[in-house]
Amino acid sequence: MYTAASFAAGFVFGLGLLVSGMANPAKVLAFLDLAGAWDPSLALVMAGAVAVGGGAFAYMKRRTRTLLGAPVLIPSPRRIDRRLVLGSLVFGVGWGLAGICPGPALVLVGTGSVKGLVFLAAMIAGNGVFEFFEKRAASGRARMQPS
Repeated sequence: MYTAASFAAGFVFGLGLLVSGMANPAKVLAFLDLAGAWDPSLALVMAGAVAVGGGAFAYMKRRTRTLLGAPVLIPSPRRIDRRLVLGSLVFGVGWGLAGICPGPALVLVGTGSVKGLVFLAAMIAGNGVFEFFEKRAASGRARMQPS
């Protein structure tokens, strides 16, 4: 049942990205070009997504189990630190340069887009670099711990 629900949710999400234009890098770049030929249509898409997401979170805060019976795990707010700010900056720069973010990248790969494949490869490589530095930092912290 979880697999079917996951497939349905992913299918609806991908379809929404295609219909709204969020999987079209040129449309996204036009939305991000505030000083040029700005296309505000994606602002409505984002506002709709925030409204649906906000409603879903408000509804799930009152529940202890999901509709399929799993425990509700809503993340608690964390502090804003250097890693969050730097990660947000890297994400924003990448989104602004390519006009693609992770969800639409998967949709583009599904359509056979070369640009989507290149973005996905770069995203996977970036995750690998992050993991390398995380493991390196963790091993350095472990060595500094008193025995």
